[in-house]
Parts: sequence; C-alpha cells; structure tokens
Amino acid sequence: QVQLVESGGGLVQAGGSLRLSCSGSGSILSFDPMGWYRQAPGKQRELVATTTASSTNYKDSVRGRFTISRDYGKKTVYLQMNQLESEDTAVYYCRVVHASTIYWGQGTQVTVSS
Repeated sequence: QVQLVESGGGLVQAGGSLRLSCSGSGSILSFDPMGWYRQAPGKQRELVATTTASSTNYKDSVRGRFTISRDYGKKTVYLQMNQLESEDTAVYYCRVVHASTIYWGQGTQVTVSS
C-alpha cells in the first residue's frame, strides 16, 4: 500500500514563494516519474512539473519560476514555487508512478492573492 502525504500549501501574496513537499510511504522503494499537477476551480487538472531519473519537464507558464526536485532516499518530491501569480491558485496534487501504477496525493491548496 502506498500513501502520499503532501504539505506546504497556503496563502501567499503575489510575488511570494511556497515550497510543496510530497513524501511516499509503504514498501515501494522508489517512484519514477514523480511530479506535480494542479487543478483550479472549473478547470481540468494539468501538469505543472515532472521529474525522472534523467530529465525534468515544466508547464510553460511556470518554467523559470518553479523548480522540481527529489530526494530518492526519502521518497520525497518537492516543488519550489517563486514569483507566484494569482493564476497559480489551485489545488496541487503530487503524482508518482511505480510499475505502471499511478498514485495521487490528497492535494494541497495554494492560494495567491493579488
């Protein structure tokens, strides 16, 4: 059984920063890829950033502002979000894959006030 625990969301003013964390527990030793998605009210869930052992990928609108990273030993993926904009307001979900099985976190709210 895999559980993903997210933390780090909150309310921040435009231009501010937040760091999201997602830690996996259970018997699985590693996940690949690991990533972050988000869903704003009335919109579909969209990819924000993903990372594999060899590459990273970002949504165009966050590239240069957000940085994804991971700690293999802790089975944790992070999302450092800088220069936040009101358009970044959404519920952010961690997504990881192991042996073709996808696991989602419970989501953490990020609200950016202008």
